Amino acid sequence: MGVVHLARKPEGPRVALKVLRPHIVGDDEARARLAREVASLERIRSRWIAEIVDADPWGPTPYVATRYVPGLSLHDHVPEEGPIVGDDLRWFASGLAEGVASVHAVGVLHRDVKPSNVLMEGRAPILIDFGLARVADDPRLTHTGWFLGTPGYLAPEILHGEDATTASDVHSWAATVAFAGTGRPPFGRGPSMAIMDRVRRGEHDLSGLPDDLRPLVAAALDPDPARRPTLAEIRARLAGPTTQAATRPPAAVEDPYTLPLAIVAHDRAAAVTLRPAPAPVPAPPPAGGPASVPPTRWLTEPYDPPPGELPSAEEPAPAERPLLRARRGALLLALGLLVAVAVAAWPYLATITLLVVTWMLCAATRTATAHHGRKSLRGARWYDVLVAPLSTPWHLVAAAPGALLLGLWALGLAVAGILLCYAFGLAHATTLFVGGLCLAGGVWLGPGASQVRWPLHLVARPLARRTTPWLVALLLLLAAAGITGLLAGGHTDWSPLSAPPLVNA
Repeated sequence: MGVVHLARKPEGPRVALKVLRPHIVGDDEARARLAREVASLERIRSRWIAEIVDADPWGPTPYVATRYVPGLSLHDHVPEEGPIVGDDLRWFASGLAEGVASVHAVGVLHRDVKPSNVLMEGRAPILIDFGLARVADDPRLTHTGWFLGTPGYLAPEILHGEDATTASDVHSWAATVAFAGTGRPPFGRGPSMAIMDRVRRGEHDLSGLPDDLRPLVAAALDPDPARRPTLAEIRARLAGPTTQAATRPPAAVEDPYTLPLAIVAHDRAAAVTLRPAPAPVPAPPPAGGPASVPPTRWLTEPYDPPPGELPSAEEPAPAERPLLRARRGALLLALGLLVAVAVAAWPYLATITLLVVTWMLCAATRTATAHHGRKSLRGARWYDVLVAPLSTPWHLVAAAPGALLLGLWALGLAVAGILLCYAFGLAHATTLFVGGLCLAGGVWLGPGASQVRWPLHLVARPLARRTTPWLVALLLLLAAAGITGLLAGGHTDWSPLSAPPLVNA
């Protein structure tokens, strides 16, 4: 569709600026269609939508600017923070349903509801990217054997070549909610053809969803559009204290039309309303009245579950995610302390070891990135377990320049810290300890350090999720630092050299 930039309106807030590609809106007919769609979408005023704030379909460089949402997409949020659980998941499902309903109410189908098109503003889902809604009727794109959308989040009727309806967005809503609650796509992973075949047959995996939400999501994933609940029915069930697990939602009337006016007529018949439905988690009233968007400050405040639903200390609740970050930080600080103590005891050996480990971590990150890219491009293969280790030597060579640059940066920072300590006349051991801290900090924050941080976070995150493994790991790191200091006994071993640098024998 185009390229998205972070921009700022003159004397105004930041916006997401989408500059559209010429082949999408190249001729006057396409620009006129885009202008009509933009005019419809500009009428959306919903707290769950990144609404359009400006657009110019007729300019030399056509663009659409939407409200900027400072948060991760659901696609990135779930691997980072884990699946959404409890009342937060029902809040997410209800808000996303209201966002989709607000799009339908102006006569537009979204057509591409999926995790990467849902941004998390605090714990609130914000629906973005109406690109497919604007061009889905373009015969140059849809009548030449192409389909628009993402396998696993497209409704089966679209895969069969039928027109999209409001029920199609309901199916995509359910698949997205299932991903949010379980952390995995409901129709699995692998080659696109295999995923689409599961979608057509309705072979989904909803294990892990709450018992009161699973029947509703399963009904919305029904291969038959007529048997799916409408958005009004979904929101009504989510608004109650609990969803009724034993009752299938009433059958929805299949919409045989795709014209905007027919969509509006269908939604009005289904009594879809844009007024906020009562949510299981009460929201504080916005300062500007019922129609204003709540301030971002409230959206980022943690949510405290009812006392009866608090999980055990071994499984922190979503409100405790700052605690998880603090635990990860404690592990990494303890690791940095171990590095600093080792550098103070064995400056040369510890520094060489740290630089070699940095090189290995960079190579491991490159190997994992290449492996993920191959799987994303053509799906999993049986020989992937052989390709990854066989390609490791090449990635070791490819990672060497970046690791060398990062190592030089860290060494420079360590030398600066040592010289500063000498200037203040600090003790010899203290000077080397500070130099070790600077060396570890340089490896963590220097150019290309993300290739070092990723594998370390990969280990620290699961440890931080449970109290016992985290505490054991933290104590082991602190014990290792203490034992290293005791073994050194306050003396510095300059092996493999016999004397410190810049000192004559």
